[in-house]
Amino acid sequence: MADIVLAVINAKWIHPSLALRLLKANLGPLEDRCQILEFALRQPLSEKTAPILAARPRILGLSVSIWNHQATLELLEALETAWAGVFKPIIVLGGPEISHLPPEAGILRYAHWVVQGEGEAVFRELCARLLKDSATERLPSASSVCGKIISAKPVDPASLASAYRLYTGEDLCRKLVYVEVSRGCPFGCEFCLSSLDKAVREFPLDPFLGEMDLLIRRGARTFKFLDRTFNLDIERARRILEFFLARQGEEPALRVHFEMVPSRFPPELREPLTRFPPGSLRLEVGIQTFNRETAALVGRPCDPEAELEALSFLGKYTNAIVHADLIAGLPEEDMASFGDGFDRLWLAGPGEIQVGILKRLPGTPLARRGEAWGMRYSPDPPYEVLETAALPALERDRLKNFARFWELIVNRGAFRDLGPWLFPQRRRVFRSFLELSDRLLERFGRNWGIDRRELRAELER
Repeated sequence: MADIVLAVINAKWIHPSLALRLLKANLGPLEDRCQILEFALRQPLSEKTAPILAARPRILGLSVSIWNHQATLELLEALETAWAGVFKPIIVLGGPEISHLPPEAGILRYAHWVVQGEGEAVFRELCARLLKDSATERLPSASSVCGKIISAKPVDPASLASAYRLYTGEDLCRKLVYVEVSRGCPFGCEFCLSSLDKAVREFPLDPFLGEMDLLIRRGARTFKFLDRTFNLDIERARRILEFFLARQGEEPALRVHFEMVPSRFPPELREPLTRFPPGSLRLEVGIQTFNRETAALVGRPCDPEAELEALSFLGKYTNAIVHADLIAGLPEEDMASFGDGFDRLWLAGPGEIQVGILKRLPGTPLARRGEAWGMRYSPDPPYEVLETAALPALERDRLKNFARFWELIVNRGAFRDLGPWLFPQRRRVFRSFLELSDRLLERFGRNWGIDRRELRAELER
């Protein structure tokens, strides 16, 4: 049993939540009265409700994102039934999704309180008041529209208590270890929630590196940095790279993952990147589009030549696994423009190309002004674009199918020996793979749950 339960439905079991650990670590004297419960999307619903019911919390905090929105709603509905006729906890919802939903959103029916923004400080204050008051005050059921909303201001990272001590031994040895050395993003990409927080705030570097050293000594081996712009401050980035390089001789090997700005790879950053051994470094490089006009419409910096040169360098001179992103469905970008950009990116040689479908994230500027470009979105999370004036629905569906088969066949690396057959024209692969993905969908009737041997046999035809 715990007075406070913090719960989240993660995408996978290997993805522990740093956000919940930060909330717990910053509860002050209430920390010992708090328990964290983590679930995975594919877990049966009963395995999610049972631990919460057994804990009998007085406060239940749930973290909501676009990826777990529907699953969290199902969890709340099941808990509501289980609690029927008995006193239930005070429900507090937070997270990036919940911070910008309209008042009529169904999930808000289950909330007594909603915390918008970075909640470490305000959640502590809220819990202290609720636990004091709830001894004598029985709160009513959550209203049809939650009226108790707390808007939290961005916090100073230096004021936060560290949460890394809350990773368990199992977390460190068997899961990804999420860490962050900064918050915020200086860029104004209108499709991204990070554009709302342009004040980049940094965690003090020396204490952070000390925490990383402790994690490594406890057994951590796979680190994933949450920073959206890890290489914004070149000197800080270089120091962190050197820190992990100095520990690469340890067994088992260390692996680190950074998300980097594609046009910021000066010499002082490139040199340490060349020294990481194979399998130890993964870089996520968000390209999104090479169409300058489209980039300008959504406020995204775009320098294709610099970005392609950086990707070429990473491919030729480092052992990094480079994961590059493109977004389909951006304003005024049609199939031909997207395909040209894909081919340019392919020639730069990243290890993986991920094609994502544009999502209408609540709260982003693009969500408020998409009508000008004929943009129509799904009303349900993750709010994918269904069509635009430049990309009709049928072409958008083809691109989504393309993305799925590219992931299965190319990104996962199971069919590398078929490369010469799959891509006879090395310089332009988009059109041929689009036609292949059309044929595969027609053959199998789906792009999921396909036996690998059957897929290979079809590819070899």
